[in-house]
Amino acid sequence: MAALNALLRAVFDAALHPFHALNPLVGLVVVSLPISIGMLLVYKATSAQTDLDAVKRRIHACLFEIRLFNDDLRAILHAQFEILRHNFTYLRLSFVPMLWMIVPLTLVIAQLQFHYGYEGLKPGSPTLLEVELAPAAPGAPRPNASLEVPAGLRVETPALWIPSRNQLLWRVAAERPGDYTLTVKVGDASETKSVRVMEGVVRRSPIRTDRGLLNQLLYPAEAPLPAQSPIRAISLRYPERDVDVFGWPLHWMIVFFALTIVFAFALKGPFGVTM
Repeated sequence: MAALNALLRAVFDAALHPFHALNPLVGLVVVSLPISIGMLLVYKATSAQTDLDAVKRRIHACLFEIRLFNDDLRAILHAQFEILRHNFTYLRLSFVPMLWMIVPLTLVIAQLQFHYGYEGLKPGSPTLLEVELAPAAPGAPRPNASLEVPAGLRVETPALWIPSRNQLLWRVAAERPGDYTLTVKVGDASETKSVRVMEGVVRRSPIRTDRGLLNQLLYPAEAPLPAQSPIRAISLRYPERDVDVFGWPLHWMIVFFALTIVFAFALKGPFGVTM
């Protein structure tokens, strides 16, 4: 999973770099189009197109029946029941292509989240760095930990140790824009964390976590921590980003899915796909 995430990071970084200085909406439009085409091709290849077309014709026939016999309550109820039954059939026929699409779509969304879901840190605005450690034995002493930051970042507080949560906290702030790497040391272990103090659409990682499959699926923006490390996760709080759509601030995922659906329905005819 780590190797796959590394490949996807490189692909999305390269694909989205030409749009990093533009409105996030531009990049989302560009990304949504090929993803819509890919979904149409997968849907066409993995679904029973003939059966789907037949089910849609039956639903349309029932709708015409309701209009033709609008003064016959019994006929209307029968047509509504048939519409409901055919809709269940439609959902059943759509289930297989959805299974084929769910995994790649999840990987795509996970990558896009770390490009479009967060804004960069602002110089002078402090944020919290959280370091989660492996559970210690009861009564274990406070871990010997330190935080090293490069020029351009500053540490504003000493480490705060929360034994009940096996967690260390520091408050850090940026002094000027830049792309930084800080280092957390716990005992003999030393792990790094990226910090991005810049505007535009770039990959930002709010958390670097361990190699668990679910963690790698949800947080692919940085390489996982080594399995033998006493550090389980390093988190940095980035502000969340909204995408401006004609003056309306919307979560990027709403914009992405809306664009994907619009493109899919616009292109299903040219690609010969029954949906």
